[in-house]
Amino acid sequence: MELNIAVLPGDGIGPEIVEQGMKVVRAVCRKKGHGLYEKTALVGAIAIKEMGNPYPNSTHDLCMRSDAVFFGAIGSPEYDNDPTAKVRPEQGLLAMRQKLGLYANIRPVTTFPTLLHKSPLRPDLVEGADLICIRELTGGIYFGRPQGRSEDGETAYDTCVYTRKEITRIVHLACEYARNRRKKLTVVDKANVLATSRLWRQTAQAVASEYPDVAVDYMFVDNASMRLIQSPADFDVIVTENMFGDILTDEASVITGSLGMLPSASIGIHTSVFEPIHGSFPQAAGKNIANPLATILSAALMFDYAFKLSEEAALIRQAVDASIASNVVTPDIASSGIAPASTTDVGDFIATHILSIP
Repeated sequence: MELNIAVLPGDGIGPEIVEQGMKVVRAVCRKKGHGLYEKTALVGAIAIKEMGNPYPNSTHDLCMRSDAVFFGAIGSPEYDNDPTAKVRPEQGLLAMRQKLGLYANIRPVTTFPTLLHKSPLRPDLVEGADLICIRELTGGIYFGRPQGRSEDGETAYDTCVYTRKEITRIVHLACEYARNRRKKLTVVDKANVLATSRLWRQTAQAVASEYPDVAVDYMFVDNASMRLIQSPADFDVIVTENMFGDILTDEASVITGSLGMLPSASIGIHTSVFEPIHGSFPQAAGKNIANPLATILSAALMFDYAFKLSEEAALIRQAVDASIASNVVTPDIASSGIAPASTTDVGDFIATHILSIP
């Protein structure tokens, strides 16, 4: 099979972790005899500096021509610390989602038995936690118009907008995921306060009636945020709107013990994007200490969803398990008394392990 991948390293630790991810992709392709065409393009702060646009037309054209997009992270302190900046790296991410039609972000949250001690929660609370958060990506307050500030700078406003069509699409997807898992879906909203959430709940109820084999419950976002900490293993599939999903998935990621462990897939109309859920972590950039496992596991999702190659995805997950079991891990998840590995060491170990599997 010929794999055509657009590679967008981005900012901060993005280039370092994406290189390890692609190292693993190359190993899998070599192992399984797949052809690989990869081309790199700019996005984020580096794209602003070199091209004046956080998501240049040339980058978008490459993404549209590709079977999948492998993405690192965007963000830079010089923009974070300047609220007056007219062009920001994050605008590139929003533009990419909008132009590629990335309507659903899939974030699996899985605990690793050997890393339970790294979770801030008690092991008995997180053991067995295995859930998927499905976040709507194209609507809500991040895209709502009007948006702005008053002329005197004393008032700012954002609007939250959803259509029934957007909600229907994402809830159908979530029901399909639940149907193929433990058949339990939790719809998260704030229907006691927000008009958009009431539309979410009404629409979700209608869609859920088409899936009698899926048990559906409804939870306000504040309650859901508490229950994720109190009893994460109770959840199977969660579906929610854009901003709630942004917040809840970052909260859920901590359950595993490190933000550097969680991959994601953004399912699109034109193509799909595979990326770790963490940010650009500029404090670690260039130090060869960033955890590449979320990025490498995102490559497994890419083989699963973009190329329908489940055996290849399983090879990657098997190799990741081996790296953790062998303590070839970065400082964030290294056991006490064991020297941590570098970002490059982890990538090398996983790629070599894949090639050595009979």
